[in-house]
Amino acid sequence: MGPFLLVWSGQAVSLAGSAAVRFAFIVEVWSSGQKATAVTILSLCAMLPQAVFSPIAGAIVDRISKRAALQIADAGGLLVVGSLALSHYVGAFQAWQVYPASVLLGVCAAFQFPALSSAVPLLVRKDQLDRTNGLLAGAKSAAGIGGPALGGLLLALFGIGPTLLVDVASYAFALVGVRIVRFAGDHVPAKRPDAPRRRITADSVEGLRYLFRVPSLRDLIINFCVVNLVMVFGFALISPMVLLRAGNGALAAVNTSVGVGGVAGALLMAAWGGPANRGRGMMLGVVGMCLSGLVVMGLVGGVTGWCLAILVGALLMTLVNASMQTIVQTKVPHEWQGRVFGAVMFLSQISVPVAMAISGPLADHVFEPQAAQGSGLFTVLGPLVGDSPGSGMAAMLFLAGVGGTGVAIWGLASRSIRDIDTLLPDLDAPGEPVGPSERLGGERDEVRA
Repeated sequence: MGPFLLVWSGQAVSLAGSAAVRFAFIVEVWSSGQKATAVTILSLCAMLPQAVFSPIAGAIVDRISKRAALQIADAGGLLVVGSLALSHYVGAFQAWQVYPASVLLGVCAAFQFPALSSAVPLLVRKDQLDRTNGLLAGAKSAAGIGGPALGGLLLALFGIGPTLLVDVASYAFALVGVRIVRFAGDHVPAKRPDAPRRRITADSVEGLRYLFRVPSLRDLIINFCVVNLVMVFGFALISPMVLLRAGNGALAAVNTSVGVGGVAGALLMAAWGGPANRGRGMMLGVVGMCLSGLVVMGLVGGVTGWCLAILVGALLMTLVNASMQTIVQTKVPHEWQGRVFGAVMFLSQISVPVAMAISGPLADHVFEPQAAQGSGLFTVLGPLVGDSPGSGMAAMLFLAGVGGTGVAIWGLASRSIRDIDTLLPDLDAPGEPVGPSERLGGERDEVRA
């Protein structure tokens, strides 16, 4: 556990530094024109490259050592932020530069997730995977709480230059942690002399093909994709709903509760170790997330109710995400994990802009006007959500929660998902040479039995 904690501490510090710089970027583009569109574009610049580039990054991760892949991610971030810092101190920094910087940092993040996730089994025993994945999720949540606060403090006291330097130092700290830790069994995959040379673009889709060749993994990822699309459809409206109903202070409290819930979930996962039946546990966790973070969030009024509902949802989300990572780490051969984690990142992230693009116009042009008039669906939903400003978005949260709960219950009813631990046995050790066709055949035999 010691080597993992050293790598984890470096990555945690780097995540906090990156969160501080993201906050600084938002302030910078807002100050230059005070346009919400500019902030939205900045978010897309960070999110889309991470989603789109993840399959390619995963393929590269499987071609090199995991230590080298982590160093690429950290060194890339250091160079990008370091270049901005240099630009600032020579007097050449301009607000537009944060957009291409966000794109490049998104590409670096695309490397970090598959590299770190596939490196964890090299650093800890198999029975510690759930706990360590919980700690990783907790580091992200803690960075989400402390990073913006750190960024705001540094900006207020010193300006953007020192804020960038702090992030440079955080990347350097993460690099040092990766450099001094020994990754047991980490090596560059050997190639057969007669093996044909494959293009990286061909390898990048292999993670998706692997997921869809193994029935339990295919059914699980399809379920997660649908749930994620439905949940993001609702989650995208939490901020505008809270702002409309209660203002900036309420939104700050709700966002803080998300981070607190994530940290609490990580601590619970580290102490508990996760559900014995991971398939059933994940689906029950998704049901709880949908009910608390969406249904209850849409029905209750007031800051206290929102904070409690979203805190429980964030706690359960941490447990579900940690269990999902453990399933890939224990069910997928190590030489495939970079590509598979890249595919998981792609499928989980690509739905976000789709859901956001749909939910906003629906709220503005359909649900909010119908809520105010008490027409359409609000002849039924009106008594539940009311007719005040924000009621249309509250109804959308409620419907998204009901839909997500239904999809999760379908997952619970599906044996291929519910009993994934039985149908798809764990690998004995990282890198066990079992190909997808062999694992697929083994699972089918067990299903027939």
